[in-house]
Amino acid sequence: MAEPDIPPQVRFDWQREARTGIPEAVFCDGKTIEHLQVILTEARDRQARLFMTRLAPDTHAALAGTFTLDYCALSQTAIFGGLPDGLPQRDKVALVCAGTSDLPVIEEARRALAFHGIEAPVFADVGVAGLWRLMSVAEDLSRFPVLIAVAGMEGALFSALAGLVPGLVIAVPSPVGYGVSAGGQAALTAALASCAPGVVTVNIGNGFGAAAAARKIIG
Repeated sequence: MAEPDIPPQVRFDWQREARTGIPEAVFCDGKTIEHLQVILTEARDRQARLFMTRLAPDTHAALAGTFTLDYCALSQTAIFGGLPDGLPQRDKVALVCAGTSDLPVIEEARRALAFHGIEAPVFADVGVAGLWRLMSVAEDLSRFPVLIAVAGMEGALFSALAGLVPGLVIAVPSPVGYGVSAGGQAALTAALASCAPGVVTVNIGNGFGAAAAARKIIG
C-alpha cells in the first residue's frame, strides 16, 4: 500500500529577524527533501534570504536543480538569495582556529557572518602546541572587539587567546581530537572552566551560533 501524501508540517519563523535581529536559519539535518523544498519555495515567493546549515552534499544535489544555492561543501552550509546589499562591516570580528581540522566550523561561522553583512578574516592553525604561531598574530588579533575561536583537543586556545587580547572571545569547542577529547566535551569543559576573563562559549561545533552572538554584540 502506498503511503498517504501528507504535506510536510513546516512553520518557518519569517518574523524572527524583525523580533530579534537574527533571521531563522535552516538546520537541514533530519529534514526531508520535501521539507526543505517547502521552505525554499516560500523563501523564493517572499523574496527572502536563507542561511542553511548541516546541508549534506547529497541533499544539496537533490535541491540544486530547482533552487540556486551558494553551497560550501567544507562547512555544509548554503546561502539562498545572496549576500546583503551594501558594503560589509569590517574590522569588527576575527575568526581564529587551533588547527586546520577546525576549518569546517570556522567556515560555518565565516559564512554566517557574511550572510549578516560582516566580513571576518580567518587566522588558521594557531594552536598552542606551537605557541609561537599564536604569538605571531596576537598584535593583529588585538584590533578586533570580538573574536570567534574554534578549538578541539584540550581547548587550550580559548584561555591563551583571552589572555593576549582585549576583545571578547566566543569559544566554539570543535569535535576534533582523540579518545578523551570525547567529541568536543573536553574543549567545552576547558572553555567553561577558563580562568581568563572575557571568554563565553557556545555549543560544540556551533559556528552559526557564535556568528549570531557576534552579530548581536557588534550591533
